[in-house]
Amino acid sequence: MKTGIFTGSFDPFTVGHADIVRRALPLFDRIVIGVGVNERKVCMQTAGRRVEAIASLYAAEPRVEVRTYSDLTVDFARREHAGFIIKGVRSMRDFEYEREQADINRRIGGVETVLLFAAPQYESVSSSMVRELIHFGRSVDEFLPVKR
Repeated sequence: MKTGIFTGSFDPFTVGHADIVRRALPLFDRIVIGVGVNERKVCMQTAGRRVEAIASLYAAEPRVEVRTYSDLTVDFARREHAGFIIKGVRSMRDFEYEREQADINRRIGGVETVLLFAAPQYESVSSSMVRELIHFGRSVDEFLPVKR
């Protein structure tokens, strides 16, 4: 079984994240969305709430699972028997960062990284942008996925 993990803080999980999962599904038998827990990072939602929200989006898709993790991504991949890390790339800055991470993850964990480039309509959508809009009382409905 070919398993990929899609990791991030997902605070919140955006339409861009959902698009990456949708596009990665044909490539894998199983995708585990790993909600990263980093005690040094202040999040808008608890990890449990983020997991619930994402899991509800994929309740009808048995190939998608959602879990939290608080250690190295390669260790999470090993526990999930995943040979691949799925990452979305919105810009050259994202690309350079993910390229460096992919090299380290391959070296220390033997895990390959699959980069999927953001669809043009999602290039400017980020969790931090959504949090900023929420902070200032703006509607963010168009940036959050809807359960289907």
